[in-house]
Parts: sequence; structure tokens; C-alpha cells
Amino acid sequence: MTAAAWLAASLIGLSLGLLGGGGSILTVPVFTFLLGYEPKQAIAMSLPVVGAAAAAGAVSALARGMLPLGAAVVMGPATMAGSYAGAWLASFLDGRTQLLFLAVVMLSAAAAMWHRSRGGGEMPGAAHPHPLLVIAIGLAVGVLTGLVGIGGGFLIVPALVLVGGLPMRQAASASLLVIALSAAAGLAGYLGRVTFDWPVVGIFASVAAAGTVVGGYLGGRIPARRLQQGFAVLLVTIAGYILFLS
Repeated sequence: MTAAAWLAASLIGLSLGLLGGGGSILTVPVFTFLLGYEPKQAIAMSLPVVGAAAAAGAVSALARGMLPLGAAVVMGPATMAGSYAGAWLASFLDGRTQLLFLAVVMLSAAAAMWHRSRGGGEMPGAAHPHPLLVIAIGLAVGVLTGLVGIGGGFLIVPALVLVGGLPMRQAASASLLVIALSAAAGLAGYLGRVTFDWPVVGIFASVAAAGTVVGGYLGGRIPARRLQQGFAVLLVTIAGYILFLS
């Protein structure tokens, strides 16, 4: 891998650990534009990377007593079902269409992060959690995971706070476990349909996983507001690049 790819893998892991999501959305552009894989192959290869990084962060959060398993158990199966369905739907789309859809999702994620960063603090959690709404959101996020290879943490975290009633830090930790489950289901949907470069996937996943663990320990020590704003700008830039090339 190139030095830029190593740096990108670290950034993906750090953002997952710090924010509970966001970084995984960079994996497909890195595989496509830095490492030269075809879009559909890049999307499929992103899933084990995203899953391994998120799983490492979830285990680390569990060891620190920061992982609310109940919330992940509610949302996890729905995201898995959606992710497998998304991988099936992807077989009807060409790689360019998937990339264009990814660019739109990146712009949406940037808008959500920027809006959240200007909220002035913790999002108000629901007094009475709505498990059915959490399941519905999980199903929709799962479809995006299978379709364009993202983890969907930028949607999962606010969903767990706003309709699941979790504090922000616990929502970020629960998001990691949900992302890991969703990525595993999406990967199952792509196996046998796409060729994987497993040595590259293994190296990339290891670096991203290490970054996620480090990010988890740094969480709370770095102002999340500035991180979210900087990451939002980065997403807009990459999305514009994808749209320009397409």
C-alpha cells in the first residue's frame, strides 16, 4: 500500500473510535482512487475493513464498560438484514452508479455532521425510547451498508441518542457493534459475486482496527465539534471529486 493509503486507513480507524462513525465512508474512495480497484470490488472489499475496525472498537469499549449491549441487540439484527439485502440489490447496479450514490450519501453525512457540530452540546435523548423506530432506522442504514459499503455511524449514533435514549458516548460505542454486524452481513452478500484481494484487505483492516482502538481511548479528550466540522469538509471535498470524475 502507498503511504497515503496507510494514512487513510489510520484516519478511518481514528474517526470510528472518536465519533462512532464517519470514517468508514472513506474506505471505498481510498480503495478506488488510491489503490485502483474497480468500484464494485472496492465496495465489497470495504466491508471486512469496516467490520474489523468497528469490531475492534466495540471490544475495546466493552472492556472499558462503555458498550450498552441492549441497544446493539435491538438495532443489530435489522441492520444485518438490510445490509444483506443491500448487497443483493447491488448486483443490479453498475459500479459507477454505486459510486454516484456513495457521493450523495457522503454529502448527506457531511451535512448531518456539520449540523450536529453546531448543536452546542449533547443531543437530547428520548425520555421514552422507541425500539420500533430504532429497528426501522437500522434496516435503512443496513441497506446503505450493503449497497455502497459504508458503516452508517453518522446515522446510527444520532438514532441511538434521539430515539434510543442513550448518552452520546454510549451511542458511539453501541454504533461500533452495530456497524460490525452490518458489515459482516453485507460481506456475506458479496461473497461469491466479487473477487477480494484478501492480503490488502487484511493489512488495511489491521491498521484501521488499531486506529479505532486508539480513537476510543482518545474520545472525550479531543473536542468532537471541531472533529465533526473538519470531517464534514473532507467528505464534501471527496464527494465533489467523485462527482467530477463520474
